[in-house]
Amino acid sequence: MKKTVPLLLPFAAATLLGACASRPVESPTRLYVFDCGNIESRDVSLFSPGVDEGQKKQLTDSCYLIKHAKGTLFWDTGLSDSLTAEGIEVWDGAFHLSVDHPLKAQLDEIGVDPATIDYLGISHFHSDHTGNANYFTQSQLIIQKEEKEAAFGPDAEKFGFVPDSYAKLDPKKMRVIEGDFDVFGDGSVVIKRAVGHTPGHQVLWVNLKQSGPLLLSGDLYHFTKNRTFKRVPAFNFDKEQTLTAMDQIEAFIKESGSTLWIQHDKEQNATIRHSPAFYE
Repeated sequence: MKKTVPLLLPFAAATLLGACASRPVESPTRLYVFDCGNIESRDVSLFSPGVDEGQKKQLTDSCYLIKHAKGTLFWDTGLSDSLTAEGIEVWDGAFHLSVDHPLKAQLDEIGVDPATIDYLGISHFHSDHTGNANYFTQSQLIIQKEEKEAAFGPDAEKFGFVPDSYAKLDPKKMRVIEGDFDVFGDGSVVIKRAVGHTPGHQVLWVNLKQSGPLLLSGDLYHFTKNRTFKRVPAFNFDKEQTLTAMDQIEAFIKESGSTLWIQHDKEQNATIRHSPAFYE
């Protein structure tokens, strides 16, 4: 959530929109949703410059587990379990962060050991998405090339990253990608490139047999109003890349008939069932 310093990077290659939209789900897939923390914004105009100045907004923080016949993927790891319900102030009081339900306890409830997870996907490396990344030291991290260079380079803090939150991840185990990636090779779980919020931001598409196709937003949007009005937060890495990613992902959503789950949207999240329940 820390403010970033915009840097000039070569323009990202366009996301491949149609590669997975029409492919069938060939293997059983199950999706779990976890409560991974609370975020209070003391001035929501940070997410929509010039709009709603001085207004507070409550956000949630979501994490996900995908169980597939060919393995498991954990998507985003939320705020650190070291936080409590009392929480902490960050960014000079602009945000209050707290955790009511530690992720580890939620995983214990369904009998899942983080050490057994095959793949780790992180939409981007801000600390409200990497807070529990160090639980997943045995997983292969799937990361966009630009995000790896930023997060594991000498200037990670300039991008708003907190290296200690993911310091135990082994760079030798990483799968570095430059575009979309079909995690299990059957078109049912696809990481899609959507850069701009950070240098290598990505979203996740999951095609479920019963529930239909879902797209997990990362921080492409933080809440529904910003999606409706296509607003870009002041702290995004690159505004133009963000707007392009929004256009590309919206086109994909329309083409594939997907439902978008906005990971920080507290109101939408309240309508989604959480672990130990699941979607198939």
